[in-house]
Amino acid sequence: MSLRDATSDRERRDLVTHQVMDESCLIRFVAGPDGSVAPDLGRKLPGRGMWVAADRQSIETAARKGLFSRSAKTKLSAAADLANTVENLLVRRCLDQLGLARREGVLISGFEKSAAAIRSGKAAWLVEATDGAADGRGKLLALARHQTTKVCGVFSADDLSLALGLENAIHVVLLKGGRADRWTSEVERLAGFRPLRPPEWDQDYRPAAGDPGSGAGGGSDEDPDLAFGGRGSVS
Repeated sequence: MSLRDATSDRERRDLVTHQVMDESCLIRFVAGPDGSVAPDLGRKLPGRGMWVAADRQSIETAARKGLFSRSAKTKLSAAADLANTVENLLVRRCLDQLGLARREGVLISGFEKSAAAIRSGKAAWLVEATDGAADGRGKLLALARHQTTKVCGVFSADDLSLALGLENAIHVVLLKGGRADRWTSEVERLAGFRPLRPPEWDQDYRPAAGDPGSGAGGGSDEDPDLAFGGRGSVS
């Protein structure tokens, strides 16, 4: 069961807006033993939960206005960089999910394999390294757009390579299924802290050969990242 499924029928009140929201859209906090405010992204720590919408502005507002102390009815100390801490924890959780996906065999890497997975309709997410070459990325973005595959571009090649245990991970596809659902829950919370892809990527769409709008009759087995001098991908 995905995190989203597990919380889809549970709602909590946001400390900042007082709106009742689904747990999947919130970050849980608890009072630490030292009187600090501790993020509980896995929703497993003991203690009374304090819930804030999963975005930077909401957490900064809750910390600045003393809303955690008000909710707990005791003096709590919220670090000035609490929102940054939550963002870093979400990044780690997203990368860990990708590592688990690879071990489970539901993650594909490399340009050609990623393109094939997207064309087949089996891809839930295309995850592109932020520092990969624009040409290869543009072709995969065009495929993803045609297939309505979701796109994430917040991790560097080094981030992806370390998480996946690969030498040079540039193009990654997460296949549809339970693991993709869990990844979606985490990455959609991360979207409240950083854009899921750089806005300039919208200019990078390049229809791949043999696909609608390409004007070409067939594809090439050559990795465009290597052909155009960018960082290569792992097959």
